[in-house]
Amino acid sequence: MLAVQGNASSSGDQTVDPENPTCPAEPNWTSNKKMVLTPVEKNGTKVLIAEGVVDTGLPERLKKTLADNPDIAEIWLRSPGGHARAGNEAGRIIREEGGAMITRIPAGWTCFSACNFVFMGGRARIIEADGDFMVHMFTMTGDRNAINYSIEMGTDSTVELIGEVEQESALLATEDNDFLIRMGVSRKLLTDIMYKQKAIKTDGSDQSTRRCLTKEEALKYNVANVE
Repeated sequence: MLAVQGNASSSGDQTVDPENPTCPAEPNWTSNKKMVLTPVEKNGTKVLIAEGVVDTGLPERLKKTLADNPDIAEIWLRSPGGHARAGNEAGRIIREEGGAMITRIPAGWTCFSACNFVFMGGRARIIEADGDFMVHMFTMTGDRNAINYSIEMGTDSTVELIGEVEQESALLATEDNDFLIRMGVSRKLLTDIMYKQKAIKTDGSDQSTRRCLTKEEALKYNVANVE
């Protein structure tokens, strides 16, 4: 049986966001202002619970946590995103130092924006039923929603985020492309899905700024790869 089952758009247990109908109206991604890493035992397996904003200090903390807990077999993620490059670096650390690490988005949890790239660091990737891999226009050119959310959360990366929005977007797109190649994820995820999402709302009929992958899309682009 496939480990990927679906997303909020097909769930009877979650209210759909009318402006982003593939996603839940109230994503479950926690209010932690920086990502909290908590090693726990789950049914005899050592699991790292990773919850909160992807902050600039995450890669260093993640590297230390994995080194201090070499028996961690899975990382469970829920996050509203955060710092783009920190997400990419955290994903690389998982791939390079985590061995046969499993990354998982548990049922009802949401992994958004920079969290996507942390998740893709796992060699085995699982999205449970009603878990949401939520994307937006990741280059963030003109993305006032991402900036406003960062300000609201009070993250330390807010000033850095705003300063990078314009001059860094092209470079970040290149880095995203390279990252997907290294992680074995189809580059078409960027062109078919991520870069087709608007950074801000427009006056047109389509007001979506977020997109949650369906089971079929997650498998098609090799975002989820476990059967």
